[in-house]
Amino acid sequence: MKQVRPKKNLGQHFLTDLSIAKRIADTVDACPDIPVLEVGPGMGVMTQFLIEKPRPLTVVEIDSESVEYLMQRFSWSEERNLVSGDFLRMDLHELFGGRPFVLTGNYPYDISSQIFFKMLDNRDLIPCCTGMIQREVALRMAAEPGTKAYGILSVLVQAWYQVDYLFTVEPDVFNPPPKVKSAVIRMTRNEVKQLGCDEVLFKRLVKTVFNQRRKMLRVSLRQLLPGDSPLYTEQAALLTRRPEQLTIAEFVELTNMVDKSLCASTVG
Repeated sequence: MKQVRPKKNLGQHFLTDLSIAKRIADTVDACPDIPVLEVGPGMGVMTQFLIEKPRPLTVVEIDSESVEYLMQRFSWSEERNLVSGDFLRMDLHELFGGRPFVLTGNYPYDISSQIFFKMLDNRDLIPCCTGMIQREVALRMAAEPGTKAYGILSVLVQAWYQVDYLFTVEPDVFNPPPKVKSAVIRMTRNEVKQLGCDEVLFKRLVKTVFNQRRKMLRVSLRQLLPGDSPLYTEQAALLTRRPEQLTIAEFVELTNMVDKSLCASTVG
């Protein structure tokens, strides 16, 4: 079979180390007995190990050359399904008849954040997500409050998932080698069913304050709240802090405060 040429415009870096491919594929065992969805299989270096597992598997590939290669390399069936398409545009409820599944893959660097935001939008379908991403992104996702890496992705993902940084992968096991290190992570759905605040406002608030992360909350919040809001005096101590100093629970509390203040100003 003709080898697939990695395409720069798709952010393709094909993993060549089979032992690492197997280690990544085995991360899906953290959520056994449910189907697996692999995004961006490329030439199937992970697929060959996933396909051996006794569970339904669907792989989604946007590159037509890779799809042709995968069609020839593996035997496909109703339980082992190859889909040609863009994961970011798919209705995930249609993939396994609405059943929950594990999301995994060697994710393209340039769309990994978009993949995880789609995961968050479909969190009730995805109890577990694993895979390989840029190390810097992995560190941000797993970061704790008070650290430099803690930011928008940390808060929005950790609100719903337990994030585990599993291991680092060096550039020389890829074709072509990326310019940065990669990392394998596992995200497991936590027990949170409802945040206890307006989730749309929560997301907006988190993004707003981290976009000015070096400023105190009392400064960055002015994009959401008028300057004469009583909140600035009632919560003066809290609002002298910077966003990376807040836990997720504190972001939920702050969202409720802002929501209450906005409602009061509207009524007034």
